[in-house]
Amino acid sequence: MQLESLSWFPGHMTKTRRMIAAEIGNMDAVCEIVDARIPLSSRNPDLDELTAGKPRLVVLGHIDQADPALTARWAAWFRGAGHEVIEVDAKSGAGVKRFAPAVRSLLRDKLAAYEAKGQVGRVLRVMVLGIPNVGKSTFINKVSGRKTARAEDRPGVTRSKQWVPVDKTLELLDTPGILWPKFDDPGVGMRLAFTGAIRDEVLDVEELAMHLMAYLGAHYPAAVEARYKIRVAEGEDGWALLEKAGRARGFLISGGEVNTERMSRVLLDEFRGGKLGRFTLETPPEA
Repeated sequence: MQLESLSWFPGHMTKTRRMIAAEIGNMDAVCEIVDARIPLSSRNPDLDELTAGKPRLVVLGHIDQADPALTARWAAWFRGAGHEVIEVDAKSGAGVKRFAPAVRSLLRDKLAAYEAKGQVGRVLRVMVLGIPNVGKSTFINKVSGRKTARAEDRPGVTRSKQWVPVDKTLELLDTPGILWPKFDDPGVGMRLAFTGAIRDEVLDVEELAMHLMAYLGAHYPAAVEARYKIRVAEGEDGWALLEKAGRARGFLISGGEVNTERMSRVLLDEFRGGKLGRFTLETPPEA
C-alpha cells in the first residue's frame, strides 16, 4: 500500500482528540514527546490547535539512537520556538531527572502567582502527548518511578487516559498516541514508518527499506559499510545497496537471487534497534 493512500484514523483516535479538547482547560502545561530521529515528522500538527495557549515542554526522546550533533541543533530550534526542551533516553533513564525541574521552570510565572496568593504546594497538571510508539509510556514510567503506564514496542497500546503522580505537586495525564488523518508530505509518512510509528503490515516493506537504505547510503555511508560489509558508491540507489547487503549476509534464494524481503526486514529491525548506529533523518528548518 502506498503511504499517500493510507487510511489509519480509527475510532480511538477520534475519541482521543475529544478527550484532549475536554481536558486541556484543566492543564497547566503540555509535554510533547517527539522522536529525536525525526523531530518534525513525529509531531502531530493537530496538537498546536488542540493545545493552543498552553506552555509546552518538548521532550526529545530516543536520543541514544539519534545523531548527537543534530539532536543539539533540534533542541536549539525548539527553544527558539519558545518551548522548554529536554533530551532523554527513556529506556536507560538518561535525562528524565530534568523533567520536573523543566516543568517548574516553564511554569515559574504561574508558580510565583500561586505563591503570592498563598497557594504554595498547589498541584501542577501536565498533559503528556505524542504519536504512537514514540516512547511516551516508557518515559512516564521512568519519570514517575512506577509501572503504571503500559509500555510496549508497538503503536497503539495506550487506549485510555491515565493520571500518574510524579511527586506531591506534579501529576501527569497520559493520553493515547494519535496520528493525524492525512499526510500532505509522503516523506513524513515514510519517516514515521521507518521508526515503527505506522504498522509494517499496511506497508510494502521492500519499498520502505529501499528508501531507508538510500537515505543512509547518502548521509551515513560509513555506518552502512561497517554494518553490512559492503562498499557504498556515491549516488548508488537504495535498491542496489539493499541487494548488496542481502548478498553479503547470504540471504539468497534459488538461482542465486537475493531475498530482498528478508534483507528489508533485517534492515528495519536493525535500524529501529539501534544496531546500525545513531541517525537523524531530518534537519531543522532554516530560520
